[in-house]
Amino acid sequence: MDIALIIVEAFKFIFPAYCANGTPVLAGGGTKMDFGKNFVDGKRIFGNNKTFRGFFFGWGVGIGVGLAEGAIFGFQNYPILFALLIPLGALLGDLTGAFIKRRLSIAPGGLLPIVDQIDFVVGAVVFSLPLALIGWEVAMTALLITPPIHLFTNFLAYKMKLKRNPW
Repeated sequence: MDIALIIVEAFKFIFPAYCANGTPVLAGGGTKMDFGKNFVDGKRIFGNNKTFRGFFFGWGVGIGVGLAEGAIFGFQNYPILFALLIPLGALLGDLTGAFIKRRLSIAPGGLLPIVDQIDFVVGAVVFSLPLALIGWEVAMTALLITPPIHLFTNFLAYKMKLKRNPW
C-alpha cells in the first residue's frame, strides 16, 4: 500500500478519536469522574480534569464524527459500531493515562511524554480490534502521526487560553 494512502487511512480511522479526546477541554467541568476520591496509594484516581460532562460530551462528538465518516465513506467501511467504539476507546485510553500519571505523582496538566500523546490512540486501536477494520500499518501510522499533531493542537489550545500548559 502506498505510504500516502496509509497516512490518509490512518487519519480517517483516528479522526473520531482526535475529536473525542479534544472536546473535553471545551466542554469539561462538573462532577469529577473519580468523585474526588483517592486510590489505595492515597493519590487521586484521575484528578480534577476528568469529568463526566467532558467524557460524555467528548464521546458524543466522537460518535457524531464517526457517523459522519460512515455516511461519507460508507457504513461498510465505518460501521455504526466504529462510531461508538473508537471515541470510547480514546476516552478510556486517556483516563488510563491520567491514572498512570497520578500514580507517578504527576499533577493534572503535567507532562508525561509519549503517554500524553498516544494514550488515547492506543485506546482507540484496542477498541477497534474486534471490528478488524484496520491493519497494523494503519495502526502504527496513527501512532506515529499523532504526537506532532497532538502537540500542535495543544499549543493552539494554550494560545487560545483553553489550556494552562502548551503540552
